[in-house]
Amino acid sequence: MLQNIAFTLIGLGVLALIGWMVKGFFTAVDIPLLIRIAVGAIGVGGLILVAIAIKDRLKKSERDDFKEVDK
Repeated sequence: MLQNIAFTLIGLGVLALIGWMVKGFFTAVDIPLLIRIAVGAIGVGGLILVAIAIKDRLKKSERDDFKEVDK
């Protein structure tokens, strides 16, 4: 139980730092607009691929082929 809370807090901290860095990157004036758009597109594409992988993994885990086996 305590381990799950620790992982959650670490994950929230990492997400906060990533958000802060992303905000700084996309609001920087000295970085060309084309580079910011390209990095944003790569980031969104990566997030979509991760979401698809998680969705497929969850779908496979719901379909249990070993219903006769005792755990």
